Amino acid sequence: MTELKEGDKAPEFKGVIENGTSVSLADYKGKKLVLYFYPKDNTPGCTAQACNLTENQSELQKNGFEVLGVSADTEKKHQNFIAKYSLGFSLIADEEKEVINAFGVWGPKKFMGREYDGIHRITFVINEEGIIEKIFKKVKTKDHTNQILESYK
Repeated sequence: MTELKEGDKAPEFKGVIENGTSVSLADYKGKKLVLYFYPKDNTPGCTAQACNLTENQSELQKNGFEVLGVSADTEKKHQNFIAKYSLGFSLIADEEKEVINAFGVWGPKKFMGREYDGIHRITFVINEEGIIEKIFKKVKTKDHTNQILESYK
């Protein structure tokens, strides 16, 4: 699991989003970035989380937050996921797991008694200067926006 801590400088990253364009941490300088890592498009928990963030995006933006998701799914899968649920933000297609590994969210998991390696559902809130302000390791998929906003009160 991630060794990054609140107060650490966020790893510089560069990735490709669903439409094939490049995105990096530098693109969010001067903004608060909700960078969330999730296991897989179109699965129940990941869908609930993405929809919760989309439904509350105006509230997040009003509070100065931009949202960017990351999984190892392909650009095409991301395009379908975004279209199916009318998501309001971009998703990095990190098939080579470069961003995933930079943030340390790849590792052993357990599901129904089976152990395997995968992406841990973790959210990082990165401030305007590129410093990690908050880390959510226990994400409430259906109420993630409130979880983020409440932590700033």
